[in-house]
Amino acid sequence: MKALLTGNEAIARGAFEGGVKVACGYPGTPSSEILETVAREYKETIYAEWSVNEKVAMDVAAGAAYSGVRSMVTTKLVGMNVLSDSLFYLPYTGLEAGLVVVVCDDTGMFSSQNEQDNRWYSILGKVPMLEPSDSQECKDMVVMALQLSEKFDTPFIVRSEMRIAHSKSEVILKERIPEIPLPKKFPRDIEKYNCNAVFARKKRPIIQKRFQELREFAETSDLNKIIWQDTELGIISSGIVYEYAREVFPRASFLKLGMIHPLPERLIRDFSSRIENLLVIEQLDPFLETQIKAMGIKARGKDIFPPYDEILPEKMRECAEKAGLIEPSPKKKVIDLGNLPTRAAVFCPGCPHRATFYALAKLKVPVTGDIGCYNLGSLPPFNAQHTMGSMGSSVGQLHGVYVSGSPERAVATIGDSTFFHAGMPPLVNMVHNRSKGVVIIMDNSTTAMTGHQDHPGMDQTLMGEPTEKIDIHRLVEAMNVKLVRSVNAFDVREVERTLKECLAWDDGPAVMITKGECIFVSRRPKPAYAVDPEKCIACETCLKVGCPAVVKSEEIYSKNKRKKTRIDPVLCNGCGVCSQVCPTGAIFQTKKLEAKE
Repeated sequence: MKALLTGNEAIARGAFEGGVKVACGYPGTPSSEILETVAREYKETIYAEWSVNEKVAMDVAAGAAYSGVRSMVTTKLVGMNVLSDSLFYLPYTGLEAGLVVVVCDDTGMFSSQNEQDNRWYSILGKVPMLEPSDSQECKDMVVMALQLSEKFDTPFIVRSEMRIAHSKSEVILKERIPEIPLPKKFPRDIEKYNCNAVFARKKRPIIQKRFQELREFAETSDLNKIIWQDTELGIISSGIVYEYAREVFPRASFLKLGMIHPLPERLIRDFSSRIENLLVIEQLDPFLETQIKAMGIKARGKDIFPPYDEILPEKMRECAEKAGLIEPSPKKKVIDLGNLPTRAAVFCPGCPHRATFYALAKLKVPVTGDIGCYNLGSLPPFNAQHTMGSMGSSVGQLHGVYVSGSPERAVATIGDSTFFHAGMPPLVNMVHNRSKGVVIIMDNSTTAMTGHQDHPGMDQTLMGEPTEKIDIHRLVEAMNVKLVRSVNAFDVREVERTLKECLAWDDGPAVMITKGECIFVSRRPKPAYAVDPEKCIACETCLKVGCPAVVKSEEIYSKNKRKKTRIDPVLCNGCGVCSQVCPTGAIFQTKKLEAKE
């Protein structure tokens, strides 16, 4: 049976066919759909969860693998930084059952704060890595990684990329492998599973021996294959770039690497010895090129192709033409699309974060920011979030601002899901070290930016089961924060008044929790608002809330010659923030809901 699957869907299918029983991770583009597919399609056979962060997910999977069941962890590229602490002890302990870590890199930084190349983690952590080129290989390599994990007693990494994760290709489906009988007892092999330095030191030679065995396996494995054609040009590549290179260099010979760590040195030497000109084509760092040149093999790579951004076929062709590797192709006719309107990144109509950033911009306070929808507060019209680094970094940076001696009282913004992920430790650190500053926890009852996944502040798990909802207010109080305030995120005056109260607090950190559901969670829009043109004085205060539904009309106000505003009833979700800031009371709520598509 065949199916058309995205790479993420194929990875989920591979977990099913490969016998995975526990799958966990943390949501983040481009990897989110893997666990969502597992929970939707294979919930009868696989337990799936969104863990509070990637390190926790890694430890959950380790515990399952120690218990004798196959497990999988999924993460986006930056999540590897979080889970690596736990991943790196697993090559030392080994496993009772297969464990695979699936990481989706984001070459081109479409939804990430950096462009890190996670292939280096395989060397750093001494963890073998496979890299698929299409959806079929995504599925097959997950299955193979689980099998090899058990054969070599070590976790395996499968590295995907954004283009593979979100593009579709044909996949041949197979049945799930027979269930592995669960051991009667959890293993009591302390010397194997306890990473005490005395025990771990004995494992180091074992890891080296394992990698020698893996190198021998790589030499003959079907994961690595040669496609012989014209030997004047030979190309070594892997992943999605292999597919691009086949398109740009249709007559070249190829060594396609499916296992990229460890590399098959004899196979590479044999291939290169029969080639007149050798190219190594890969996106981002010269990961393969560096190792191949270290073998004493002459090759070209990053002197031709850039070490950053995507190398799509058009870019690859352009670089190859400049290097004289291929004949210049006819210039494509450029279609003039005219002056298309630009679309600014803004909060959705009805977003609960709007009033908070309106207040922050008005008070002109320094704001350390975090990752989430609220990072849009750094853009016009607010320009009110001044930093953004990694999950939870806003609270740690806030403490740094205070201990630096800065004369300004600063604010940190962090979402509810991010607070559970990485915001609690730095807040505890602030309390313990008698820091000062305001932490705004923007509770919109979901993990909004990555696709509305669950977190511990919600009453339902990924698998749809009812669960205990963690009350953030009570949790923060339990951390000994002395001033904790919860406010209606849509009440402009309450938000501003409470923010001023928190800024004036001088006995440790203050926490303000803005509570308001994401409109895509509540699905309860209220009747739209409208502008009374007789009362509108074109002061443009309502435009400062940055709502896409509030736009300029064609009517001119005679005194300042500016256009008055109007509200698009189809876009408006009835949050009322614009009406609260209007100085003339020109904005009012209509009596009925407009039909929305």
